[in-house]
This record gives sequence, C-alpha cells and structure tokens, in this order.
Amino acid sequence: MGPKQKIIQLLNHDGGVVSGETLSAELGVSRVSIWKHIKGLVQQGVPIQASPKGYRLATDPDSLHPYHFASRQDRIHFYEETESTMDEAMRLARNGCPDYTVAVALRQTRGRGRMQRVWSSDAGGLYFTVVVRPDIPLMFSGLVNLAAAVDMADTLKSGYAVAAGLKWPNDILVNEKKICGILSQMEAEGDQVGYLNIGLGLNVNNQPESVETGAVSLKSLLGRSIPRREILVAFLDAFEKRMESFDPAAVIQQWKLHNLTLGKRVHVATVKETVEGLAVDLDAQGGLILQLSDGTLQTVVHGDCFHGR
Repeated sequence: MGPKQKIIQLLNHDGGVVSGETLSAELGVSRVSIWKHIKGLVQQGVPIQASPKGYRLATDPDSLHPYHFASRQDRIHFYEETESTMDEAMRLARNGCPDYTVAVALRQTRGRGRMQRVWSSDAGGLYFTVVVRPDIPLMFSGLVNLAAAVDMADTLKSGYAVAAGLKWPNDILVNEKKICGILSQMEAEGDQVGYLNIGLGLNVNNQPESVETGAVSLKSLLGRSIPRREILVAFLDAFEKRMESFDPAAVIQQWKLHNLTLGKRVHVATVKETVEGLAVDLDAQGGLILQLSDGTLQTVVHGDCFHGR
C-alpha cells in the first residue's frame, strides 16, 4: 500500500480530524511529505479538508470512490466515465482479478443490454459489473444471472419499500416499468465456469423516462435522491453471501417468489426464431418452460421475453 492509499485509509477509518503529526508518525515520513501527498490527493479529486487541527475526509453518502468501501476498497474499480463497465470487468477478469471485483462508473458512453441494445447510462444511475469466479458446473451458469436479479429486487424491496418484480430472464420492473437491467458474460474452462461477469444498470437518480417511456427510477418513485453507495453495498453483501454457498434450487424458488412472468402469455425472441406460449415454469437451469398452442412444452434458455402480444 502506497503512502496516499495509507493516508486515505487512516482518514477513512477515523472519520474525524486526524492531525498531521499522527499521519506523519503512522507513515514514518515528515509532515511536509504528508502535506505534499494530501495536496496530490486533493488534485486527484479526493475530498480532503484541511484545518489548523489536521485533515479529514469529507463524507459523501453518494460517493462511489473505492476509499468509501472499507474492506472492499481494493476490489472496487471506479470510473468517472467509461464505454462500459462490462468491458472494464472483462479486462480485469482476464488479468486475474480476485473474486467479487467490481467495476463501477458514473456514466457509460456505450452501455448495453441484451442483444447489443443500447442501455441509457446518464449521470445519476448506478452502473456496475461484478466479476464472479463460482465453483459451479457450466450448466448452472444462467442461474447466477437470476440470483443477481433476486438479490437486487430484495435490496429494493427491503431498503426502499419498492414493489420490484422479476421478468425473465434479466429485468427488474416496478409497476410494469423497467428499473434495472442485468447482463452477463462468461468464459469457461472445460465444463466449469472460469469467470462470470454480471452487469447491472439501475435507475436511481437519473431520469430514464425522458429516453424510454417504459422505464422508471428510484428517485421518481420515492420523490427524493437516493445515495447509490448504500444500494451497491447492500447488494454486494447479499450477493457475495449467496455465492459463497450457491444453491441452485434456492435460486429457482426465490426467483419464482418475485416473478412477473409465470402464468402470462409471452413471446421470446432469439436470434433465430420467436417462440410464443404460456409461461408455466422454470427448469433446473433457469430456462423458461412454455406451453405452446398445441399443448406441447418447449424450454427457452435465452432471448428477449415480452409479456402479451
């Protein structure tokens, strides 16, 4: 850990004013060196406030900078702006980053959803991708996507009393309007998952309604701004705990409790075809089981699902 990171850690841990003398003693350098390091941090955008008594790290509940994530800070990679957090996470994963590394951005210039659709990523939303290295067979990889949807829906329900429901395979809706989209990319090693990147775009304090009439944000639902860091931390707490003892059957059961798709007539569009029918169940790997017009059953494992027609 370099001197600047150590200063941030000390200021973040204390929460109040830390004297230059204390910082100097902890780092084993002169107070002039401490001042130079802090000046450099301020120039980098770190909100350190100086006073005759010492230095303090300004609190900002909406900040997504790594130093606000306590024990997770080494796994948080923050970007003011990037093309896509999924692309950033892919580079991190290929370079051997640890489990639960997170790429998070204030804005994405080329955010995307399923089928390479554009995902609007204006300032105020929460855009992040988690790198997961689960010890699970390839056949269960699709369930990780569903698990992330369940944990984010639970976060919205328990923390903000939002009636979040799940549309297969990757959308979270509130009052039939999209509040969150989920995308995953994977690399495999034989029949095991090498790593799996789960990207989430959550409408928090942005205004997606101005771009897409079928979208909604937390701010518009609650009438106030919401600190994004508390959402991300709550989600990561739940998701990491789940993945440490991954239970495929539990994911299916929990997804069904939140679901908005089963029991509805749907059509699912894939690259090659469109399948229509009554959504009756999920299979053990998270595929959607449809009852077709002739009464036969067909399982769809991927595609864009639309309710009604």
